[in-house]
Amino acid sequence: MTTAQITTEPLASRMPRSKLYKLVIASSIGNALEWFDLIVYGFFAMTISKLFFPNTDETVSLLLALGTFAVSYMIRPLGAIVLGSYADRIGRKAAMLISIWLMMLGTFLIAIMPTYETIGLLAPIGIFVARLIQGFSAGGEFGSATALLVEHAPERKGLISSFMFASQGISGLLASGFGLLLTTTLTTQELESWGWRIPFLFGLLIGPIGLYIRRHIDEATEFKQAAPEHTPVGTLFKAHKYRMVLAIGALVLSTSVSYVIIYMPTYAVKQLGLTASIGFAGTLLSGLVLTVLTPFIGHLSDVFGRTRIMFWAALVFVASIYPAFSWLAANPTLMALLAVLFWMSVLKAVYFGGLPALMSELFPTQVRATGMALSYNIGTTIFGSFTPFFVAWLIGASGNKLAPSFYLLVTGLLSLITLLAIRQQLKRS
Repeated sequence: MTTAQITTEPLASRMPRSKLYKLVIASSIGNALEWFDLIVYGFFAMTISKLFFPNTDETVSLLLALGTFAVSYMIRPLGAIVLGSYADRIGRKAAMLISIWLMMLGTFLIAIMPTYETIGLLAPIGIFVARLIQGFSAGGEFGSATALLVEHAPERKGLISSFMFASQGISGLLASGFGLLLTTTLTTQELESWGWRIPFLFGLLIGPIGLYIRRHIDEATEFKQAAPEHTPVGTLFKAHKYRMVLAIGALVLSTSVSYVIIYMPTYAVKQLGLTASIGFAGTLLSGLVLTVLTPFIGHLSDVFGRTRIMFWAALVFVASIYPAFSWLAANPTLMALLAVLFWMSVLKAVYFGGLPALMSELFPTQVRATGMALSYNIGTTIFGSFTPFFVAWLIGASGNKLAPSFYLLVTGLLSLITLLAIRQQLKRS
């Protein structure tokens, strides 16, 4: 076993089922809210661009909206340092409570923000500030929540931590459902007037549930018994820089695919000439695949090893992504879009089902939350947040509809090389 030594004793025999459910929900609900908000923002980028970033050139307007989406991620590493180190020093639970409060605040501001027509420049500034608050909050969410999960169930890290990413699938399902419902039942005027706000208002309902559940969870014994670390950030950069680089590299493929999927409704409209509802139908299917398949792959990673499964998934992805986009460009239909998104989602689920556990195994308990938080957010900032903007620009600059596949080829190769390095690192450990 290259990535983890596991026992054959079932997880349920050591942890009551009710406690297990509470733990998974408490840990993943913040991540679900984070992804729900960013997916909704990405899905309604064209509408938001008209309302908050008006410009005579539609492409410029869209790029401004996507640019705000991307630039707000620049604060994520700061959130990772502050909240991640807080989780390592004080506790995972305390950091998770702070992050969900901040996420709710950012969502609330976006949901009620007046448009450019009403308050002028304050509108895009307000959206930017709201996204900054959300970015800071998200900076500490993944590291703290994933650390809590794997420390409660060290013998089944792959399975239990996979729900962090399966929650992204649930978020995709909900966001796509809203997108499909709103674009098929509302007129363009109704959607731009008030309809786009509905998903963000719904997101506010998720926060209080997560807040309540998180108040009633305990720290894991592994964390309580670990030697206290008073300067986790300093220790991380002093002793674990290479492990951070490996964690970022492993994340590259997963996060780039996620953000290309978020961009697909816009791609379907702008490049394939399809309706927005067709694009949302495709991402709805993607969310379903990720929700169902990811925990199963997480379990398999506990049995067969994480890097082995991830390596083959990345290899197949690299070999097939350009032909898939070529076929879609030649056949811009609903069925072709569904087929390509289904294929991308299956490979993504197989790749990232064991990824949270693999990242957790790269860092010791004392700096785990900080290490995972920084690695995750540096990776998503560089290779995720700018993906919609970069792909839109690349298509516009080159005039080539296959540009998303070029980008994914590069990120896939980076992750393949990193997985080979991780294998060697874990063998030495």
